[in-house]
Amino acid sequence: MLRDVEETDLPIFFEYESDPTANYMAAFAAKNPADRGAFDAHWRRILSDEAIMKRTILFEGYVVGSVASFIDQEFGKQEVTYWIGREYWGKGIATKALSKFLGELKVRPIYARASKDNTASIRVLEKCGFKITGHGKGFANARGKGIEEVVLELAANL
Repeated sequence: MLRDVEETDLPIFFEYESDPTANYMAAFAAKNPADRGAFDAHWRRILSDEAIMKRTILFEGYVVGSVASFIDQEFGKQEVTYWIGREYWGKGIATKALSKFLGELKVRPIYARASKDNTASIRVLEKCGFKITGHGKGFANARGKGIEEVVLELAANL
């Protein structure tokens, strides 16, 4: 189930987003995932920006993550992003949540990016209809180095 993000969700999001294993997989994470002040400031900006569509992901009544869409500042294109607590990985929750979110979000094309070695995230995106359309390189804060990434696109329905 998806619902609007509530302030009470933020401590749970912080816990998920400060997990070292999850950060390594996501790669493109906060510079310091343990910095609660930076996390809170980031989410204050997200919550106050009406152009960002953001939802909390619920599973069996529990907050398990978030999904959002925003205009990427560097590329100027609509993108999606999601984060699932590590204890919920491998249960199909990300795929179901993203699929439902994309049903609400009518903008197309829409893009996503993932580290090239994050095969689970790439698979979630592909199951939701995204296709790999490009490759790039970026600095991954969670890994402290530049890594390869894939760019995926969900094209307009014809």
